[in-house]
Amino acid sequence: MRLEEKTISSKLIYDGKVVKLYEDEVELPNGRPATREYVRHVGAVCILPLTDDGQVVLERQYRYPFDEILTEIPAGKLDSPDEDPTLAALRELQEETGIVPREIVYLGDYLGSPAIFGERIRMFLARGLTFREQKLDEDEFLEVFQMPLQEAVEKALAGELPDGKTQLAVLRVHAMLQKEGKIQ
Repeated sequence: MRLEEKTISSKLIYDGKVVKLYEDEVELPNGRPATREYVRHVGAVCILPLTDDGQVVLERQYRYPFDEILTEIPAGKLDSPDEDPTLAALRELQEETGIVPREIVYLGDYLGSPAIFGERIRMFLARGLTFREQKLDEDEFLEVFQMPLQEAVEKALAGELPDGKTQLAVLRVHAMLQKEGKIQ
């Protein structure tokens, strides 16, 4: 069965600093027309920093759209679509937490809301951490703290970490370490 949709026309509705909103006319697999509204984003990275003693380095940060302070792993957008995601992850990790890792491992991609939002978040695990000084952006305010990985897993499963990329990274790293025999 054919599932792809064919773009007939595309119109930029809004061109912002971080996102671009489009309205496209498409042809559905059955030949009928439809409209698709979606947001394009340059892309982002997120990093789960794990200390040698099993602590996850997390951040508390106010998120305007939800009017809440959320707990998340370090993350940030790419500077350009061509930026190497690994280098972006290293940059964001050092800026937000001051951490320089000895090892960085790619964990896969996270697509938070693929029906309307074209942001691809590349996920990483950072190990062998050296702590240095933060280099926060002018408009960045966050609190860095640590939590045992097992506690983060429990909070993710209990719905106490609502950020999707954080949930997925915590659970993926936990499963990976279990498979490697490094935790029960």
